[in-house]
Amino acid sequence: MREYSTPLQVTVASTGNLTDDVVLNGAEHPATVVFARRSSHGWTDVSAAEFLDEVRATAKGLIAAGIEPGDRVALLSRTRYEWTLFDYAIWFAGAATVPIYETSSSEQVEWILADSGARAVVAETAEHTSRLKEIRDRLPDVHHVWSIDDSAVSVLMTLGSEISDEELETRRTTAGPEALATLIYTSGTTGRPKGCMLTHGNFMFELTVTVAELEKLFGPDEDGEPPATLLFLPLAHVFARIIQIGCVKARVRMGHSADIKHLLDDLAAFRPTFILAVPRVFEKVFNTASQRAVADGNGRIFDRAADVAMAWSRGLESGRTSLAVRTQHAIFDRLVYAKLRTALGGSCRHAISGGAPLGDRLGHFYRGIGVNVLEGYGLTETTAAVTVNLPDAQKIGTVGRPVQGTSVRIADDGELLFQGGQVFAGYWKNPEATLDAWGGGDWFHTGDVGEIDDEGFVRITGRKKELLVTAGGKNVAPAVLEDRLRSHSLVDQCMVVGDGRPFIGALVTLDRDTLTAWAEQHGKPDDLSRLRTDPELVAAVEKAVEDANKAVSQAEAIRKFTILDREWTEEGGQLTPSLKLRRNVVLRENVDEVEALYSR
Repeated sequence: MREYSTPLQVTVASTGNLTDDVVLNGAEHPATVVFARRSSHGWTDVSAAEFLDEVRATAKGLIAAGIEPGDRVALLSRTRYEWTLFDYAIWFAGAATVPIYETSSSEQVEWILADSGARAVVAETAEHTSRLKEIRDRLPDVHHVWSIDDSAVSVLMTLGSEISDEELETRRTTAGPEALATLIYTSGTTGRPKGCMLTHGNFMFELTVTVAELEKLFGPDEDGEPPATLLFLPLAHVFARIIQIGCVKARVRMGHSADIKHLLDDLAAFRPTFILAVPRVFEKVFNTASQRAVADGNGRIFDRAADVAMAWSRGLESGRTSLAVRTQHAIFDRLVYAKLRTALGGSCRHAISGGAPLGDRLGHFYRGIGVNVLEGYGLTETTAAVTVNLPDAQKIGTVGRPVQGTSVRIADDGELLFQGGQVFAGYWKNPEATLDAWGGGDWFHTGDVGEIDDEGFVRITGRKKELLVTAGGKNVAPAVLEDRLRSHSLVDQCMVVGDGRPFIGALVTLDRDTLTAWAEQHGKPDDLSRLRTDPELVAAVEKAVEDANKAVSQAEAIRKFTILDREWTEEGGQLTPSLKLRRNVVLRENVDEVEALYSR
């Protein structure tokens, strides 16, 4: 049984709660810009003192409305400044936040509100409040629904005008490290979401160690430029949430962007020094740049530039980079890489990737162009990262070493187990699931399968419950094939099948944006139903499959695939809000297509 631990070298507070950072910032660094909020004139700075005043006033309104210590208050909104404002106001009032994805169905919203016993809901839009009205009669615990777009902040500030500073301070300091900070419901690939109980202490432990270890991200760069980041992932996800709280703690200027369609414009205007994203975002940026280069007649130049970037990055690890690669890298840095960095705002030098494996290819490509993507690993149950690659301790293709004060173990069946102060206590009102997660012992069972090398770097090889066993008895981890296949510009999503079957097959969906460009370049009609069987396009996808098969043995290789005439989306129910496949849904909807793979 292999095990690796990283000793704790920083002091984690044993008293207080997450609101202390806001109070400290307002008192000791009142003029420091900690947020930039969108306005009609662009971005308007918010100082630490201004944020503290807004949080206090909003929290007083919650208290005046009857929110008591320990109550749960739900947040149903896209990523925006008010999300963060309400998160801290809820904590100032002594309550706990229940984040809900704004794309959640009415049935999911009802389940989360009922299961959590939420006393109030802060929704974003009129459409959200309208959906809540439909289910309100079945939610007796919900006493208030406020709408951000309908002046929720000013309404609460007015309502709380009679609450004294002393009463607020008493309420704010009620919670200690052991108090519940948030109930985050796992999006779940199967079954109903479970509420993960994360305490103030879980977050305080996680933030103390990660902010210290990622000092190059949360502190000024070599030129003295202050740190800044633009959040565009859903704050309902623990990955974005931990960055939000970390930025508050480290006084990093932070902005919010909820409209992915305008993300590049927002990045250009905001100029973040680091960003966080899921691998699909990094794949999209790469694929879009590749397709544009092809459309402009510069496809071969881009491909060569990409190869050089990856070769240069690999040279950093081996300590050997040829003169030819160094020379070409310097040329492409001016001609190609600088444009890609500009697309990310021009100041971005680091990024954090999580949620799914990034892959060697993209990891080396981005480091080669000057944007070092630090891949980490964690779950909602672990308050985000339990392992992470660091700027000075990185091994691309792994998710890094355990963060300080954290231990990892490989069980006999290959499952990754963890211990650490950031690991949750259990699931809300679900002792059976809690017992199962801890396996009756002191180690949290992740459900992921992985490896630990001699230096302590962890590599994720698949999901324990997603391992396929072919009719020949071969164990196959789908993620290895799927991640590689998705890196092709024409492929949007894919799912490997073959459990109990004679060989491995795959279902493939196409990227609509790159498909349109491909059709134009090849003089084809932009018609998915016809293109999916077009010999040239099928041949292109087949090459992608052949490339993916290079990562596995012959017994694990994809033998047959089919291109679908539809997309898999979060709205359609095939993807979770963090863009993971709901395999049971995809299999249920594509029974005939899977059967066809094995009946030909």
